[in-house]
Amino acid sequence: MPVLDLLDLPAACPPNTAWLGLDLGEATIGVAASDTSRMIASPLELIRKVKFSQDVERLIKIMNGRNVSGLIIGLPVNMDGTEGPRAQSCRAFARNLDRIRPTNVAFWDERLSTSAVERFLIEDLDLNRKRRAEVVDRTAAAWILQGALDRVRDQATWV
Repeated sequence: MPVLDLLDLPAACPPNTAWLGLDLGEATIGVAASDTSRMIASPLELIRKVKFSQDVERLIKIMNGRNVSGLIIGLPVNMDGTEGPRAQSCRAFARNLDRIRPTNVAFWDERLSTSAVERFLIEDLDLNRKRRAEVVDRTAAAWILQGALDRVRDQATWV
Protein backbone atom coordinates (compact mmCIF):
# COMPACT_ATOMS: atom_id res chain seq x y z
CA MET A 1 0.00 0.00 0.00
CA PRO A 2 1.30 3.45 -0.73
CA VAL A 3 1.41 6.12 1.90
CA LEU A 4 -1.87 8.00 1.75
CA ASP A 5 -2.81 11.58 2.43
CA LEU A 6 -4.52 11.64 5.82
CA LEU A 7 -7.81 12.79 4.33
CA ASP A 8 -7.78 9.85 1.88
CA LEU A 9 -7.22 7.28 4.63
CA PRO A 10 -10.88 6.86 5.71
CA ALA A 11 -11.95 5.87 2.18
CA ALA A 12 -9.19 3.24 2.05
CA CYS A 13 -10.19 1.67 5.37
CA PRO A 14 -13.25 -0.49 5.98
CA PRO A 15 -15.81 1.04 8.36
CA ASN A 16 -15.86 0.02 12.01
CA THR A 17 -12.15 -0.73 12.14
CA ALA A 18 -9.60 0.86 14.42
CA TRP A 19 -6.49 2.84 13.59
CA LEU A 20 -3.19 2.77 15.43
CA GLY A 21 -1.01 5.77 16.14
CA LEU A 22 2.75 5.27 16.31
CA ASP A 23 5.41 7.46 17.87
CA LEU A 24 8.64 6.04 16.48
CA GLY A 25 11.50 6.81 18.82
CA GLU A 26 15.10 5.70 18.70
CA ALA A 27 14.66 3.05 21.40
CA THR A 28 10.89 2.62 21.62
CA ILE A 29 7.68 2.68 19.63
CA GLY A 30 4.77 4.32 21.40
CA VAL A 31 1.48 2.73 20.32
CA ALA A 32 -2.01 4.15 20.69
CA ALA A 33 -5.31 2.80 19.39
CA SER A 34 -8.57 4.36 18.34
CA ASP A 35 -11.98 2.93 19.00
CA THR A 36 -13.74 1.45 15.95
CA SER A 37 -15.70 4.67 15.42
CA ARG A 38 -12.35 6.49 15.20
CA MET A 39 -13.38 9.16 17.68
CA ILE A 40 -11.06 8.58 20.63
CA ALA A 41 -7.37 7.70 20.82
CA SER A 42 -6.04 5.89 23.86
CA PRO A 43 -2.45 5.09 24.84
CA LEU A 44 -1.93 1.38 24.42
CA GLU A 45 1.57 0.02 24.64
CA LEU A 46 5.26 0.73 24.51
CA ILE A 47 7.32 -1.54 22.28
CA ARG A 48 10.97 -1.54 23.25
CA LYS A 49 12.93 -1.78 20.03
CA VAL A 50 15.06 -4.89 19.68
CA LYS A 51 15.29 -5.72 15.99
CA PHE A 52 13.03 -4.55 13.17
CA SER A 53 11.56 -8.01 12.51
CA GLN A 54 10.72 -8.53 16.18
CA ASP A 55 9.33 -5.02 16.57
CA VAL A 56 7.10 -5.48 13.52
CA GLU A 57 6.00 -8.92 14.71
CA ARG A 58 4.69 -7.33 17.92
CA LEU A 59 3.06 -4.51 15.98
CA ILE A 60 1.33 -6.96 13.63
CA LYS A 61 -0.01 -8.93 16.61
CA ILE A 62 -1.51 -5.72 17.97
CA MET A 63 -2.96 -4.83 14.56
CA ASN A 64 -4.51 -8.25 14.05
CA GLY A 65 -5.87 -8.40 17.59
CA ARG A 66 -7.61 -5.04 17.27
CA ASN A 67 -8.85 -5.30 13.67
CA VAL A 68 -6.70 -2.34 12.63
CA SER A 69 -7.09 -1.02 9.09
CA GLY A 70 -4.81 2.02 9.19
CA LEU A 71 -1.72 3.46 10.82
CA ILE A 72 -1.01 7.07 11.64
CA ILE A 73 2.73 7.49 12.02
CA GLY A 74 4.06 10.62 13.66
CA LEU A 75 6.44 12.40 11.32
CA PRO A 76 9.08 14.45 13.16
CA VAL A 77 9.24 17.44 10.83
CA ASN A 78 11.73 20.19 11.66
CA MET A 79 10.33 23.50 12.90
CA ASP A 80 11.01 25.06 9.48
CA GLY A 81 8.95 22.33 7.76
CA THR A 82 11.89 20.37 6.36
CA GLU A 83 12.46 16.69 6.96
CA GLY A 84 15.65 15.45 8.57
CA PRO A 85 17.09 12.02 9.31
CA ARG A 86 14.41 11.12 11.88
CA ALA A 87 11.61 11.82 9.38
CA GLN A 88 13.43 9.77 6.76
CA SER A 89 13.70 6.94 9.30
CA CYS A 90 9.92 7.05 9.86
CA ARG A 91 9.29 6.89 6.13
CA ALA A 92 11.69 3.93 5.84
CA PHE A 93 9.85 2.18 8.68
CA ALA A 94 6.56 2.53 6.77
CA ARG A 95 8.12 1.19 3.55
CA ASN A 96 9.71 -1.76 5.32
CA LEU A 97 6.52 -2.56 7.22
CA ASP A 98 4.58 -2.51 3.94
CA ARG A 99 6.88 -5.20 2.53
CA ILE A 100 5.96 -7.50 5.41
CA ARG A 101 2.31 -6.54 5.87
CA PRO A 102 0.65 -4.16 3.41
CA THR A 103 -1.05 -1.52 5.52
CA ASN A 104 -2.86 1.77 4.93
CA VAL A 105 -0.48 4.41 6.30
CA ALA A 106 -0.71 8.17 6.69
CA PHE A 107 1.75 10.50 8.37
CA TRP A 108 0.89 13.20 10.91
CA ASP A 109 3.17 16.14 11.67
CA GLU A 110 4.22 15.49 15.24
CA ARG A 111 6.11 18.72 15.84
CA LEU A 112 6.13 19.50 19.56
CA SER A 113 3.90 16.50 20.43
CA THR A 114 6.37 15.12 22.98
CA SER A 115 6.80 18.59 24.49
CA ALA A 116 3.04 19.04 24.76
CA VAL A 117 2.63 15.62 26.37
CA GLU A 118 5.49 16.25 28.80
CA ARG A 119 3.91 19.58 29.80
CA PHE A 120 0.53 17.88 30.29
CA LEU A 121 2.04 15.07 32.38
CA ILE A 122 3.90 17.57 34.58
CA GLU A 123 1.34 20.36 34.93
CA ASP A 124 -1.96 18.51 34.81
CA LEU A 125 -1.08 15.08 36.21
CA ASP A 126 1.91 16.07 38.36
CA LEU A 127 3.85 12.94 37.41
CA ASN A 128 7.43 12.57 38.55
CA ARG A 129 10.27 12.09 36.05
CA LYS A 130 10.40 8.29 36.41
CA ARG A 131 6.65 7.85 35.89
CA ARG A 132 6.66 10.29 32.93
CA ALA A 133 9.40 8.26 31.24
CA GLU A 134 7.15 5.18 31.46
CA VAL A 135 4.14 6.81 29.79
CA VAL A 136 5.39 9.64 27.56
CA ASP A 137 5.90 7.68 24.31
CA ARG A 138 2.56 5.89 24.28
CA THR A 139 0.85 9.10 25.39
CA ALA A 140 2.60 10.94 22.55
CA ALA A 141 1.29 8.24 20.18
CA ALA A 142 -2.23 8.95 21.47
CA TRP A 143 -1.66 12.69 21.00
CA ILE A 144 -0.57 12.07 17.39
CA LEU A 145 -3.49 9.74 16.68
CA GLN A 146 -6.06 12.05 18.30
CA GLY A 147 -4.82 14.99 16.24
CA ALA A 148 -5.24 12.97 13.05
CA LEU A 149 -8.69 11.69 14.08
CA ASP A 150 -9.80 15.25 14.85
CA ARG A 151 -8.49 16.50 11.49
CA VAL A 152 -10.36 13.78 9.60
CA ARG A 153 -13.54 14.47 11.57
CA ASP A 154 -13.21 18.24 11.05
CA GLN A 155 -12.76 17.73 7.31
CA ALA A 156 -15.88 15.54 7.17
CA THR A 157 -17.95 18.29 8.78
CA TRP A 158 -16.74 20.86 6.22
CA VAL A 159 -17.71 18.79 3.20
